[in-house]
Amino acid sequence: MDENRFRTERDSMGELQVPIDALWGAQTQRAVQNFPISGQPMPRAFIRALGLVKWATAGANSELGLLPAKTAVAIQPAAAAVADGHHDAQFPVDIFQTGSGTSSNMNANEVIARLATDALGAPVHPNDDVNMSQSSNDVIPTAVHLSAALLIHEQLLPALDHLRETLQAKAEETADVVKTGRTHLMDAMPVRFDQELGGWATQIQHGQDRLHAAWPRLCQLAQGGTAVGTGINAHPKFGEKVAVLLAEKTGIDFRIADDYFTALSTQDVAVEVSGQLKTLAVSLMKIANDLRWMNSGPLAGLGEIALPALQPGSSIMPGKVNPVIPEAVAMVAAQVIGNDTTITVAGQSGNFQLNVMLPVVGARLTESASLLANASRVLADSAIAGFTINQDKLNEALDRNPILVTAMNPVIGYEKGAAIAKQAYAQGRPVRDVAREETDLDDAEIDRLLDALDLTRGGIKA
Repeated sequence: MDENRFRTERDSMGELQVPIDALWGAQTQRAVQNFPISGQPMPRAFIRALGLVKWATAGANSELGLLPAKTAVAIQPAAAAVADGHHDAQFPVDIFQTGSGTSSNMNANEVIARLATDALGAPVHPNDDVNMSQSSNDVIPTAVHLSAALLIHEQLLPALDHLRETLQAKAEETADVVKTGRTHLMDAMPVRFDQELGGWATQIQHGQDRLHAAWPRLCQLAQGGTAVGTGINAHPKFGEKVAVLLAEKTGIDFRIADDYFTALSTQDVAVEVSGQLKTLAVSLMKIANDLRWMNSGPLAGLGEIALPALQPGSSIMPGKVNPVIPEAVAMVAAQVIGNDTTITVAGQSGNFQLNVMLPVVGARLTESASLLANASRVLADSAIAGFTINQDKLNEALDRNPILVTAMNPVIGYEKGAAIAKQAYAQGRPVRDVAREETDLDDAEIDRLLDALDLTRGGIKA
C-alpha cells in the first residue's frame, strides 16, 4: 500500500486507511470494504434525497436552537451541493449493504461534515452535528419517500402526460381509419384507430390516477421518529419543521407520518407505489406489444402500420428494420415488474421496529420510476407520434374478413351467418359476395349492414 495515497481515519471501532482524496471517513470506508457485492452505488435520485434531508435537518435544528447558526450555515450549502450532484463520486457504498442503510446515512454525514469543516474552518462532526436529532432508521425511510416522490412529481407524471397527449393526438389524426379488430389474435369486428389508441390513452390516465391515489401516503415522512419511532434525542417539533422545509424546497406537500412506528417498521407505502408502477409497466407492455404486432411484416405479418425506421435491424439481413422502441419499452416493463417483486419481498422484512431491506427498496423504487418516465417519452416521440398507416393493407383485410357477417345476425340469424362466414373463408371471397348469393337481401341492404365504419359505432344494424 502506497502510504502517500491514504490518510488515517478513526471511528468507534478504531483506525483504518482512507483514500487521501476521499471526502468520506472511516464508517464509509468500512462499508466499502464490507460490501464489495454489486458494484452499484445508491442511485443519484437517492443521494439527492439524502442531501435534501441533511439540508432540512440542519435548518430545523438551527431554528430550534439546537445547532449553532454558524454550523448550520456551513452544513446547509454542503448538503445542497450533495443534493445537486456535485459530489456523487463520494458515495461509493453498495446498494447491498446494511439493511437500515446506516452506511449510506453515514456516508452522507461524513462527506457533508468534511465539506462543512472546510467551509467553516472549524470541526463539524458527522454524528453530533450533521446527524443531530436523527437516526439512520428515520433518515433512510424519509429518503425513500422523498426520492420516489421527487421522481414521480418531476419526471414520471409529466412523461405520462406527454405520452397520453401524444396518443390522443394520434387518435384524432386517425379518427376515421377503420381496421380489423382482433380477439384471441383472431379476426374480429372492425374498430377505428382512434378507439384503439384511445383505449391506450385511458390506460395511461388510469395509471396516473393510481399514483395520485397513493400520493398522500408517499408524502408522509418518517423524519422525527429517530431510532425506534419514539423520537428519542429529537425535539418534539423537529420532524414537523423538517417536513415544512422540504415542502418549501421542493414544492411538494410533505408532512410528518401519521404514525412513526409504521413509518420506520414497514415499507407498505413503497410496496403500494411500486404496485402502481408495476401496473403502469403492464400497460406499457400491452401498448408496446400491440405496436409490434401492428408493425409486423412488412409482407408476411399484419403490416397495418409502419413504425419510424430508426436503425438497421440486422447484422446479416440487409434492409431489415425492427420495432426497436417497443422492444426497449417492453424490456423496461419487465425490469419494473421484477423490481416490484424485489420491493414486495423487501417490504415483508419489517422486523419489530425497523424494516431491514431499505437500501434495495430505495434503489429499485427510484429505478422503476425513472425507467418508466424515460420509456414513456421515448415511446411517445419515437414510435407513436411518427407511425404511418398502410391503408391498402387495412382495406384488404377488412374486405376479406368473414367476421363482418356478425352484423347480419339480427336479419339472417346466427346459423345462416356462420354458414356464410365459413364459406367466405373457405373460398377466400369477401363476405359481401357470398351474402349476395346466399340471402335474399339486395346489394344496398348488404352494403348498409356491412359498412365497416358504421360497424365501429356499435348498435343493432337490423
